[in-house]
Order: sequence, then structure tokens, then C-alpha cells
Amino acid sequence: MQIYEELKARGLIAQVTDEEEIRELVNNGKAVFYIGFDPTADSLHVGHFMALCLMKRLQMAGNRPIALIGGGTGMVGDPSGRTDMRQVMTPETIQHNCECFKKQMERFIEFGEGKAIMVNNADWLMKLNYVELLREVGACFSVNNMLRAECYKQRMEKGLSFLEFNYMIMQSYDFYHMYQTLGCNMQFGGDDQWSNMLGGTELIRRKLGKDAYAMTITLLLNSEGNKMGKTAKGAVWLDPEKTSPYEFYQYWRSVGDNDVLKCIRMLTFLPLEEIDKMDGWEGSQLNAAKEILAFELTKLVHGEEEAQKAQETARALFSSGGDKSNMPSTALAGADLTDGSISIMELMLKCGLVPSKGEARRLIQQGGVAVDGEKVENIDAAFAADQLSGDGVIIKKGKKVFHRAYLEG
Repeated sequence: MQIYEELKARGLIAQVTDEEEIRELVNNGKAVFYIGFDPTADSLHVGHFMALCLMKRLQMAGNRPIALIGGGTGMVGDPSGRTDMRQVMTPETIQHNCECFKKQMERFIEFGEGKAIMVNNADWLMKLNYVELLREVGACFSVNNMLRAECYKQRMEKGLSFLEFNYMIMQSYDFYHMYQTLGCNMQFGGDDQWSNMLGGTELIRRKLGKDAYAMTITLLLNSEGNKMGKTAKGAVWLDPEKTSPYEFYQYWRSVGDNDVLKCIRMLTFLPLEEIDKMDGWEGSQLNAAKEILAFELTKLVHGEEEAQKAQETARALFSSGGDKSNMPSTALAGADLTDGSISIMELMLKCGLVPSKGEARRLIQQGGVAVDGEKVENIDAAFAADQLSGDGVIIKKGKKVFHRAYLEG
């Protein structure tokens, strides 16, 4: 099976333009493609995972990835909400975030001469003359067509700023610029970017002629991948300092039964023949599939040794013994106890599981907290020093978060 057919079989492609040409380029290793990343943080998160895996698959097939960092947008600040704007980042912050991104991307793709490259659109967007851009690029866009784009329809209900309205033109110009300077002939993005991507394809063809090769593919991010991005952004990072390998493993170990095989197919590099054999798995077999998913993705991001440690720790949660030392933990001092004990709400606060006692109270009342496998029913529950000695206690928040608390010394 060639790479384009494999991408379709894995459920990664939702929409394309010029499918025959795209298949020809991709299957013959002639695609120079880009995917954009917004440098608003110093770490990528699981919402970027599908794009990174796609870049890896295509590079393995001989194609050349371009990781486009949206530094130009970052310098002016992206719109957020109805009226407020994101905090404007300095060039130094953007550069730092770019360096962090590249370090994490190097686990997926290979950079170097003739291989993957990273570029920052600030290098060309910041040099543009506004009136010249309006004349040369703006004239190629129909306001009526832009307003029909789904992304604008959704924002107009809340209030569409002029900055947001220009975003399609900026993204389209990125593709146009990279087509001319880097030979970029293909772009990938989520379904929410489809209108913007079509704008880039159309701009190239209008400016350079109908024979100009400019291809567009949209990833299937409207279900699993998009859900991961929305729910995990800011919570499940690829940086081990922000999300430990164990927490990363546990996130994937806890995916829903209906999603696990879809995620294995889209995100892991296991052969499709092996995955197809899992299609009929049920019950305890699905738990085994979740372990496979969690292990494979943790290995991809953090390496096999960390994946093995995370798996051993997770398994220890469901047995009477086992090594729990790799689990996120908080060491308590004697001064943290009052009259020889600590309340559950105070304990959760000390462990950083909640921002306030009020939030701890709410979680307990909703049945979302358990200690050593027993649901906490009483908001006044407390734990004595002898319970916290040795291995301590395991606090479970919701379905995915486990944390060990123990008394030091």
C-alpha cells in the first residue's frame, strides 16, 4: 500500500483538491508540504499530535516537510473571544517557543539539508507594505465569498474583528510566498482551516496561472483529532516538565472505548494489518488496546524507557504491589498536618490537584474523587499520619488523574 492510500485507510484525509495530482506527488515523494503551528506557548500539546505524526509518515515516504511557525501572527496577538486580544508576545518569546517546538518536533521529523525545515512567517509578513498587499493580494479575494466561509460565519455570531477577517489573506499569502521561495506545493490542515487553505491555493493559481501546482489536503480533525486539541490544549503537553510521561501515558490509557481503535489507527505506526485484527476486540481486550495506544504514543514522544516506566506505574495502580515511584507525587511535611491529620480538601490543594478548596468541595460532592480506590463521600474526610507514611495514598481525580501523597521522613 502506498502512502496516500495508507493515509486514507487510517482515516487521516477528509477533503482534498486535485486528488489525482496529490496522489501522484505524495506517492512519488515529490510533495514539499507545510503545516502551521502557532507559537503561543513553549510546548506543543496533544492537539498537535496528528499533524506531527502525519509529517513523520510523509517524510518516511520521501516527501519534505515544512514546519511553519506563525511568528507574524504572534507579534500582533491572535484574537481571543469577542473583544479581547491575546497578550502580544515579544520577538524573544516567540524565538524561545520556536526553539522549544523544534526540539520536540525532532522526535518526529528529521531536520537538515534537503530534509525538513522550520520557517517563521514573521520573516516575510513583517516586511509587507500594507497598501501593496491590498493591491497585489487583496484584489484576488471576494468579500462575499469570504463571508460565506464557515469559520467567519461562526465568528460573526460573536463579533468578527477586522484582524480576524484578514487572517485568511495572511495565511493564503504564506502559501503563496513559500510556493515561490521554497517550492512548497502542498498544504495540510484541520477542517477548520479549509477555507483559509483554499484561499492560498486560489491565490497561487490567480497570480501564477492555472498550471501552477498548489494542492490542498484537509486532515480528519473534525472528530478525534479536533476533540483532542480542544480538550487537551493547555493540559496535556509534549514537554515532560509540563506533563510527565506517566500523565501523558495515563491520558491515552483513559480514552473512551469508542475512540481507542480510531486513535491507534490514526496516531500509531503499527501496521494496518495488525490494527485490523483488533477491530473485533471487546471488554478486557479493549483495555489491552488502550495500553498499546498509550505505550506507543508515550514511546514516540518520550522514548521507550519512559514509556516502560509509565506503563509499569499505571499497572501498579490496579495491583496490591508494584512500583508507584514514577507517579506524580507530593511529599508532605509534618507541618502540613493539623493535630496529626490533613483534610481531603487541604490534601488536594497541597498536591496541586485543585486551585481552591471550593473546587475540591465541588469535585467531592460530584463523586469525582477517590483515595486508594474508595470514593470520597464526605468533604470532611481526613487522613492521619500513619495512613500517609510509607507509600502514602493514591488520589484519583476524575477518570484520568492519579497522584500520590506521602509523609516525608
